[in-house]
Amino acid sequence: MTTRTTLLALLLAAASTAALAETATVEAVQYPAWLDRGGNSVPLTPGTQLQPRDKLRTGGNARVQLRMGEGSAVKLGENAQFVIEKAEDRGIFRATLAVLAGAFRFTTEAVAKHRGRDVTIRVKNVSAGIRGTDLWGKSTGERDLVCLLEGKISVGSEGHPDVTLDTPRAFYQKPRDGDPVVASVDEKQVALWALETEVSSDGPAARRGGKWQVTAAKFRSRDEALALNRLLRVNGYPAEIRTAGEVHSVIVAGLAGESEARAMMANLRSVPGVLGPTIQGP
Repeated sequence: MTTRTTLLALLLAAASTAALAETATVEAVQYPAWLDRGGNSVPLTPGTQLQPRDKLRTGGNARVQLRMGEGSAVKLGENAQFVIEKAEDRGIFRATLAVLAGAFRFTTEAVAKHRGRDVTIRVKNVSAGIRGTDLWGKSTGERDLVCLLEGKISVGSEGHPDVTLDTPRAFYQKPRDGDPVVASVDEKQVALWALETEVSSDGPAARRGGKWQVTAAKFRSRDEALALNRLLRVNGYPAEIRTAGEVHSVIVAGLAGESEARAMMANLRSVPGVLGPTIQGP
C-alpha cells in the first residue's frame, strides 16, 4: 500500500469515527439497568458513551436518561428495552431508535431545536419520524402508543397509511390485533404518563458526578467479596470491590444524593449476601 493510499484510508477511518462518535451519553440511571453490547451484559452507568446497536434494559421501577449526540434527550421507564439501531452525524444527525418494550420520552430542547436532525423512533410496530419535537410513547403486550406533546410528527404502522400529528396531546394507538386509532388525551393523563419516565428523587439513582455510595458488605475473604460483586452486577447494580488492608468492601458508588443512596440500600437488602449495608456521603 502506498503512503498516499494509507493516508487516505486513515482519513476516511477518522471521518467515519467522528461521524459515529457522538451517538449518545448516559446521564442518569435509576437502578436496576443493563447495557447489552457485543454479546455481553453489564450494569448501565452514568457517563457511558453509547454506540450503534447497543441495547439498554431496565428493571422494575427503573429509569434511564440519555443525551443524544445532537442534544435531544431520551428517557426510558421501567421494564423497558431500547436499541440504538443506527446513528451518525455528517452535518445532519440521523438515527433510528427502537423501543421494544416499556415507556419512553424523546425531547428536543430549545437550544437544539434548530439543529439538523432526521430521527425515526420505532415503538414495536409503530414508527414515528421526527425532526424536532417532544413526544411520549409506550409499547406493551396489548398496544403500541405514541403521543405528541409538542411539535409535529409523522406516524404509521405496517399496512396502514402514515398520519400527521400536529396538535398537542394527540396520540396514535395501534392495538396488537386491531386497526390504529388517532385520539387525544387531557393534561392530567399526560402528566401521569410523564411520571413513568422521570427519574425519582427517592429512587436508587446515580448521576454523572454523584458523590454518594452504598457499602453492601465487607469481607475478610476476597472470594466472598467477588461472589457478591458478581451477583449484584448480574442483578443490574454497578458494584465494585475496594480493598483496605485485609478488608474487601463491595460498594455501589455514583449515587446522586442521600435519598437516592438510602433507596439503593433498601434495594440491595433483598439481594442474598448483602450484610448490614451502609451509606457514605461526600
